[in-house]
Amino acid sequence: MTNDDRQLGVDLGELGDDLESADYPLSEDELMERYGDEEIEMEGNTTTLEELIGPLNQEEYQDYGDVETAIMNMVGDEAIGRKNYSDRTPPASGEQRQDEGAPDQDNQEGQESF
Repeated sequence: MTNDDRQLGVDLGELGDDLESADYPLSEDELMERYGDEEIEMEGNTTTLEELIGPLNQEEYQDYGDVETAIMNMVGDEAIGRKNYSDRTPPASGEQRQDEGAPDQDNQEGQESF
């Protein structure tokens, strides 16, 4: 799997390649007929393309970018991994953070990190 196969927690796998090389524009019916049963993986969960973007009822997809945008707009929380987590956000003024596994954190199991 290359880095291009997974974006924002979504793994399109071979479907991404197939969608990129498809002849556009494609109607929603054509897209679903050809690729609707193809599976998309999101952080260990899978769904089909039709289950994911079918509810949009978009008439036509002009290019791969349209399909990719529809997929990314429709993925739920299951694709983002750990919620409210960023290792790049500096502590707020007055906030004291400890690294996970640091001393005095033994009794904090199940505590949500923000």
